[in-house]
Amino acid sequence: MYVREKRAKWGLIFCLPFLATFLIFQFYPILYSLYLSFTYQENSRTFIFTGLDNYQDLLHDAVFWKSVANTWKIWLMCFIPQLVAALLLAVLLTQYRIRGAGFFRAVFYLPNLVTAASVGVLFAALFDWQTGSVNGILQSLGLIEEKVNWMGSPAFAQGITGFIQWWMWFGYSSILLTAGITAISQEIIDASVVDGANNWQRLYRITLPLLKPTLLYVLVTSLIGGMQIFDIPMTLTKGDGEPQKSLMTMVLYLYNMAFKNKDYSYGATISYGLFIIILLFSILFFKVLYGKKEEG
Repeated sequence: MYVREKRAKWGLIFCLPFLATFLIFQFYPILYSLYLSFTYQENSRTFIFTGLDNYQDLLHDAVFWKSVANTWKIWLMCFIPQLVAALLLAVLLTQYRIRGAGFFRAVFYLPNLVTAASVGVLFAALFDWQTGSVNGILQSLGLIEEKVNWMGSPAFAQGITGFIQWWMWFGYSSILLTAGITAISQEIIDASVVDGANNWQRLYRITLPLLKPTLLYVLVTSLIGGMQIFDIPMTLTKGDGEPQKSLMTMVLYLYNMAFKNKDYSYGATISYGLFIIILLFSILFFKVLYGKKEEG
């Protein structure tokens, strides 16, 4: 009994640094930002409690809702092709013996190791309409006659941002899906082969249903990351979200309000609006995938 209590005591002691760090740098800021969202900032040090006024203003804020629409549009441009490409790659690497499969996984994962800000700066240089390499290559191939101002078009700007996100994250998703497929019992696969199931039937009837937990994880983590997209629009537009505010995402709008306009109260309100959106859609996705209980 004494030994058990002694171990528990030392376990608590070793946990204290983490608990102290979490309480100071995470839990306290969460509570303080929640408090700020219910206040009006009179000056840099004075905050007046105003109840739900900030949230009412948020509901009628046209720029906020435009940032919500932009964020969802960019995320969908990224996630749908990302999931398709990652699933196809995972199936190819697990069901077929491809030489150098580990090498390909590493190559596809490499973009995820580069910081998003660095990638944003790189693509801003590539798609610069005056000096960028993209226009130079297309002109040398005879595909365009005059230089295209890629970042001057809302559609092109959002498409480029979605492509960057896809390029950075589909390798990560493919590794997760590959791990999920590998974890499926080989006995189930062998039994389906004996029953005469072809590759498509095994994928649709066995692999995808058993892959639901991994798919849900990929979906929710992609949603969380997609709703928080900041680095790429920030570096591509230098923070203004142009053209026509098409790259004004929720977190970029939060940054502009809180750190450029110094309106910390409204910035905190935007952050909790973002939290509510992510929470609601995460629950919705969970219900869609696991809403129907399996009959046993």
